Amino acid sequence: MMMYVWLLIGFILLVKGADYFVEGSSSVAKLLRVPSIVIGLTIVAFGTSAPELAVSITAAITGNNEIAVGNVIGSNVFNLLVVVGACGAIAPMAIEKKILNGDFLLSIAVAAVLTVMLMFGSGVGRGEGLLLLVLFVYFLVKTVRSAMMNRVSAAEKIEALSPFLSIVYIVAGIIAIVLGGDFVVDSASKIAASFGLSQTLIGLTIVAMGTSLPELVTSVVASRKGENGLALGNVVGSNLFNILMVLAASAAISPIKVSILSAYDALFLVAASCIVYFLAKSKFQISRREGILMLGMYASYMVYIVVR
Repeated sequence: MMMYVWLLIGFILLVKGADYFVEGSSSVAKLLRVPSIVIGLTIVAFGTSAPELAVSITAAITGNNEIAVGNVIGSNVFNLLVVVGACGAIAPMAIEKKILNGDFLLSIAVAAVLTVMLMFGSGVGRGEGLLLLVLFVYFLVKTVRSAMMNRVSAAEKIEALSPFLSIVYIVAGIIAIVLGGDFVVDSASKIAASFGLSQTLIGLTIVAMGTSLPELVTSVVASRKGENGLALGNVVGSNLFNILMVLAASAAISPIKVSILSAYDALFLVAASCIVYFLAKSKFQISRREGILMLGMYASYMVYIVVR
């Protein structure tokens, strides 16, 4: 019975945490006079990727690095197809041309680089990990420069929380999101195990989805508040952060050796990213029909990893 109580508490923390997190992050964007999509690509993306970072670094330290690769690829596929798909299915999601032809293309290129590493190198070594970290620094510098170039006029009147309250909202939101995600993953795993599901199946589904719940809840909340830039920036930023920081740091700690199945999963991520890119590019939005299509693609992927 307590497992269901913790599951409910976890979902409440996720929803309320995302609400405060989006509010605080939007306020920071207004105070700094930068587009909300920049905050989505940085503060929000890094904050919602905290579960992936914790899981992958722990896996690296304990020598279970293949978990790190599966966690990152699985989370990125979930972010791309479920998070963006759910936002589009709820309400048509406007896509900014600048992020689509900039950071989104960069996320596809980074996923392609990872696929090559896994397919032809059978893993990610320390050298490759350091290369990915260099790309991460490039991404940060580029994003900060973009923010400085796109600052709005200081004379423009803004309505935002105070700097202190904005930080309180962000920190409290992150804590609630991470705790909520942990409660949901742990309790859902125990509930699934009580029904006789294998640990392997639980890991491929519930745990992979659980570490991406912060991105899902945060982006849906942001989208419903009209902060589409924050929602999309969160997904693109999280996917870049997962590969260029989370996976790279894991590889730098301990070289990662994986099976060919991980390369196939990375290849699926690249293919799905290309499909979403062309869907978004057609009218620079994700419509309800396209959002539902993306959710269907993820369901098909889940069936594949379960039966393979």
